[in-house]
Amino acid sequence: MSKLTYVLHTDRIRENACRAILRAEPGYVVTIAEPTRSSEQNAFFHSICSDIAKSGHPFAGKPRDAGVWKVLLISGHAIATKEGTEVLPGLEGEFGNIRESSARMSVRRAASLIEYAIAYCASNGIALTETRRGGFMEGEAA
Repeated sequence: MSKLTYVLHTDRIRENACRAILRAEPGYVVTIAEPTRSSEQNAFFHSICSDIAKSGHPFAGKPRDAGVWKVLLISGHAIATKEGTEVLPGLEGEFGNIRESSARMSVRRAASLIEYAIAYCASNGIALTETRRGGFMEGEAA
C-alpha cells in the first residue's frame, strides 16, 4: 500500500479512511492531525516580513532583513501566546532561539501569527504595501 492521505471533509471520506486502516499491514502508522498552515498563509506571512524589512524599521539598533523578522515575529508570537521559547548556547558558543516551526503550525496557529504580525505593524506605523499589493488584505496599496 502506498502512502494515503485523507482530508476528512465528508462521512464518505471518513469511511474510506477507516477502510484503509482496516486493510493496512501491521506496523503501518496512522496520524490524525489538524491541517498545517496553508501555502496562502505562508505567502501572507512572508509578505508581512518583507514589508517590515523594506520599511527599514529597526530592531536592536538597525534594520533587519525579512528572514530575521520572520524569526523575531515567530518568537514574539510564541511568548505572547504563552507557548514559550528557549534560548540555548550553541555548538560554537553562540546563542540560538529554539522556536516552533511555522511550517508545522496548524491553520489556526498560523492565522494567530499573521494577526500578531499585522498588529505589530499597526502599532509601529509600518505600511503593509506589498502585502496589500499581493492581495492579502483589502484596500489599496499605500
